[in-house]
Amino acid sequence: MDKRKIGVLTSGGDAPGMNAAIRCAVRVGCDLGMEIYGIERGYEGLLEGAIFPMDRNSVADILHKGGTMLGTARSERFKTEEGLDRAAEILDTFGIDALIVIGGDGSLTGARELSERGITVMGIPGTIDNDLGFTDVTVGFDTAVTTCLEAISKIRDTSSAHNRVFVIEVMGRDCGDIALYSGLAGGAETVLIPELPYDVNEICKNIIQSSNRGKQHHIIIKSEGVGISSMELAEEIERKTGRETRVVVLSYLQRGGTPTSTDRLAATLMAEKAVKLLAEGSDSKAIGMVHGEIVAFDIEEALTIKRETVKTIYDLIGVLAK
Repeated sequence: MDKRKIGVLTSGGDAPGMNAAIRCAVRVGCDLGMEIYGIERGYEGLLEGAIFPMDRNSVADILHKGGTMLGTARSERFKTEEGLDRAAEILDTFGIDALIVIGGDGSLTGARELSERGITVMGIPGTIDNDLGFTDVTVGFDTAVTTCLEAISKIRDTSSAHNRVFVIEVMGRDCGDIALYSGLAGGAETVLIPELPYDVNEICKNIIQSSNRGKQHHIIIKSEGVGISSMELAEEIERKTGRETRVVVLSYLQRGGTPTSTDRLAATLMAEKAVKLLAEGSDSKAIGMVHGEIVAFDIEEALTIKRETVKTIYDLIGVLAK
């Protein structure tokens, strides 16, 4: 049986491109004769019944905007059995047949829990961290890397002018992809990610050797999940190398801004796939992109697929920095 009344929500951390996914879901759904409902503030809004009807005009002029027009939040009470039961009851009260959830690992875990309660859910990976193993890219990742690249370019200028070392901290508690890819594309000398060990003495030795070769700058990109604070790392480097060392924490700067074409396209194509699967009467799926193709996984299976660190990229950064 096809689904005719669809809810759409964004959950967890916002990511550039979420609006593109919302826009596509609404307009494709309308084109297929579905009723589309927006749910504000993620699962928290769902528990509160913050649900409203949407049409084509509801999503006008949002494609290029960062953030999410539906708002987002983290909901601790949704994670409880009582919260999940209430969410299912609210959807039943509003007559919503299926749900499209745009978010990261925690959001899609919540989607799986709702699926186990008999609700059809389509999960779209929306997170800057790129930490979901079933998809090559997540919506928002490319924009976050682009933002980091802009910062690296600016910081390199002042690093060279003052002959300083800079530690640039980027997001990524458990997944170092933002650091890895922005470090490679930005020409960083050192990248530290939570998945791989590091040696402060080796870092300091490289800084001294490159300085002796006349290099005026040294850029270290560090994921926030690496087991030493950026300030402590900078202090240790300065003490061991004698090079003035500064810290820049990019923090939430990485989440905002106009989404890149890559994120807009990925979000749009994934949302189209989600809506069309619902129209065909599909059961719950997680939508991803693998080798450039939009694919659908069983949502339970998708969440068991682990993301592998691309060690060849990490090694290449070391080669290029010499």
